[in-house]
Amino acid sequence: MYFLYTIIASFVSFFILKWMKKRRFCTDLTRLDGKTVLITGGNSGVGKDSAIALALRGARVIIACRDADKAEKAVREIKLRSRSLNVLHMELDLANLRSVREFCKSFLQTEKRLDILINNAAMPSVLDWTDDGFSMCFGVNHLGHFLLTNLLLPRLKECAPSRVVTVTCSTYKYQKLNFQDLNYNLLPFFTYCRSKLANIYFSQELARITEGKGVTSYAVHPGFVQSGWTCHYSFLFRMLMQVIMWMFFVAV
Repeated sequence: MYFLYTIIASFVSFFILKWMKKRRFCTDLTRLDGKTVLITGGNSGVGKDSAIALALRGARVIIACRDADKAEKAVREIKLRSRSLNVLHMELDLANLRSVREFCKSFLQTEKRLDILINNAAMPSVLDWTDDGFSMCFGVNHLGHFLLTNLLLPRLKECAPSRVVTVTCSTYKYQKLNFQDLNYNLLPFFTYCRSKLANIYFSQELARITEGKGVTSYAVHPGFVQSGWTCHYSFLFRMLMQVIMWMFFVAV
């Protein structure tokens, strides 16, 4: 009998969890015609769904990512689902600061507007290095976006009111930043936590220095979402995480 109660309780708990994580949809239908939105990592996950939602509202959407093939495939899907042709891809490697500078130079030459910048691209907890000698996770998640935002900030001010949205995570609370050594404690999970904390510090400072200048800055945690971040790990880990994400994470 106790076994039966355990089974019933497990099923009830499971369906309660599924109900709690069910999707909520934005009901604000404000049009964005004439606005230009730049999204890093807009070829998958939260970034791609954000690109679709923004294109549906009439925005010109530019997704910036490293893999051209994946980006073009995502652009085709975004155009199809949004019924908008005003979607394109520009190549950007956030792990290489020279690439960031070249991207910004090209963007500023070809695009006259930038109304919304979404710093969405992220590298999970992996032990690797950027071309500039920083932890891959910290370099992509924070340093690349830091440089990108600063180089594009004049254009954001020109197009005010504009905004910068930086995607972070609640794991920021598990680490502190050592400004004298950004590569200290290279355990991958802690490096990821530090990068998300840096995102928040940067968003706060950006909000302070742009106050009254028409640019608003936000740090956003989208919740735990099913996405393709597990592709950087082993097959066994991916299979385990697929089960966990299906049970507890929100589908995009």
